[in-house]
Parts: sequence; structure tokens; C-alpha cells
Amino acid sequence: MNKAEKYFRYCLPVSLFTTHRTKEILNINPTINVGRPEPEKVFITIYEYDENTIEECRLDSVEKSFPFKENLHITWINIDGLRKSDVEKVSEHFGIHPLISEDILSLGQRPKMDEVNQILYCLLNMLYYNETTETVEQEQISIVLGKGFVITFQEDPQRDVFNSIRDRLKIPNSKLRQRDADYLCYSMLDLIVDNYFFVMEKLGDAIESVEEEVIRYSNKRTLARINRLRKELIVLKRNIAPVRDLVASVIRSESELLEAETMKYFKDVQDHITQAHDLSENYRDVMISMQDLYINNVNLKMNEVMKVMAIVTCLLAPATVIGGIFGMNFDKNVVFFHKPYGFYIATALMLLVPIWMLWMFRKKGWI
Repeated sequence: MNKAEKYFRYCLPVSLFTTHRTKEILNINPTINVGRPEPEKVFITIYEYDENTIEECRLDSVEKSFPFKENLHITWINIDGLRKSDVEKVSEHFGIHPLISEDILSLGQRPKMDEVNQILYCLLNMLYYNETTETVEQEQISIVLGKGFVITFQEDPQRDVFNSIRDRLKIPNSKLRQRDADYLCYSMLDLIVDNYFFVMEKLGDAIESVEEEVIRYSNKRTLARINRLRKELIVLKRNIAPVRDLVASVIRSESELLEAETMKYFKDVQDHITQAHDLSENYRDVMISMQDLYINNVNLKMNEVMKVMAIVTCLLAPATVIGGIFGMNFDKNVVFFHKPYGFYIATALMLLVPIWMLWMFRKKGWI
């Protein structure tokens, strides 16, 4: 999108003041069973590895992944695209509780961690920043950690988030290849949390742009941008704050799936998500201050207009009084009323008195 198109959409009142984004953010009711649209195609990728070998394969059905449960290697099963039948089959074979299966297929769930039947389940959202619409988009990620395997469920088959982990798996003798499945789970959580900072960096650039716009010139377009950014910060905070609780729950867990050596890595993720949470709070404070600054600028402009109007009224007052005296419609013994130079005296007074008033106003610092 070029620069002209970026600013042209602000000329349309519907795109500037529409409230559909508010409805998307706030109208979330987890008690309503919303049918998830099933994708046309599901991509299933298997990574089976140890410190010396790695094997990658792509499958066309989830049933072909069942033999990978019982082996001596670490297995990562990644499913891009959620079909109810596929999730139920995988859950039944790998011992995933039906409640976890419902969470995997749900929409708008709060990020959380559950531990049921020797299965550790993490649900959280990967965040993306859409520069075209200037909105924060989210994709639900489900991570299932079991004995020797990790299963990940992603919503969007066209958008994958774990490419950097795949690259690290292909490096011989990498730490990821030498550790157990819990370290793979940590790497995924760490990648998702690190991506939050990328989204916040984009939002920070947008906030800086709006702040400069508020200082230079404040108008309805500026107020609309402030409101839009505040909505996106709601999305950011709604996803970051629960992830902090999720990581804390993992650290407090006494599951046999988590090695003591890996806990220090989860604590590092906790430090990062705490920092991200604090940064999101700072962004929220900046936006509140920016809205106050916008209101102050509007009031300041109004005061400037009222001051100019008051000065003009004061400057016209002498001319109005003098013109009223000499313009009365009855004949009396008024000074200079019948003199040939009376008009010039009145005109001079109408000019000199306002000039003297301007000099007084400037001397007192009113203008």
C-alpha cells in the first residue's frame, strides 16, 4: 500500500469512525459454542529426532502419525488446520483428555495451562501486526506435551510460526536436538513470547506517529487513530497478561514431563513475558496521556479563538460607541456635531483608540 492509499482511507467517514473492530474485540462469549469453520486442507508435518539423527516427513492423514507415539526418539507432530474429526482421533490415540480437545477446537479462549493424565497442555495466541489495516491479528496455538512427544495445533495452514525452530532442528548437535521434549515446548513458548515484542515494536511506531500528529495538529482523524490504537492495545493486553500466568503455572508444575534443568529456561520466558506485560502497560498509559493531550490541545485552540474574538470585540467597541453618539437621529448641542471637521475627528478617534488598546494589550502580555 503506497502513501497516498494509506491516507486516502481517512477521507472516508465510514472507515474512520466504524465500530466493527470494537465488536470483534469485545463480543467474546466462551459459553456460546461457535462452530469453527473447517479448512479445505490440513498440513501434517512430523519431526522425529535425537542428538544424532533427524527425520522429517509430511503426512496426508492423522492416522499415519499414530506409530510415532511409541519410539525412542523425540517426536514433534505439527498440524496446520483444525478439523474436529482429526483432533478427536489424535486425542483418542495420544491420551489427550476430551476437555483439552474442546479447548483446542474452541474460539476466543483465554491463554492457559492445564495438566491432565500425564499430558501438559498450553493454549495461547500468536500475534501478528497487519500493517495494511494497522490491527493486531491473533492465531490460536495449542501445544500438547507428552512423554517423548509434542503435538502442536495451528489454526491457519497458510501462516506458520515455527520456522525458526525447524531451522534449529536441522543443525547437528544443537541444544534443541540434545534435550528432551520439554525443551522443545519451551522453545515454542519462547518464540511466541519473543514475537510479542515485534508486534509491540510496530505498535510503538504507530503510537509515536500519532503522538507527533497530536502535537503538530489535532483533528478528528487524530482522535480516531487514538481510539483505534487503544483497541489494539486491549488485544495486546488480553493476550499477554494471561500468558504470564501460563508460564508461572508451568514453573510451579511438578509434572514428570518437565526436567529440573529445563525450569531455568521457563523462568527466562517468565522474565520476558513480564517485561512484555510491563511494556504493554506503559503503552496504555501513553495512550491515555495522549488522549488527554488531544483534549488539552482542542481546549487550547478554542481558547485562542475566543481570545482573538474578544480582542476584535474590544477593538470595535470604541468605534461602535463613537459611531453611535454621532449617529443619533435627533439634533442636540453635541460637541463637533455641526462642525465641518467633526467627521474627521470622529474617524481619527475610531482609529487611534483601537491602536492605543492594541499597544496596552501587548504591553500587558495579553497578545
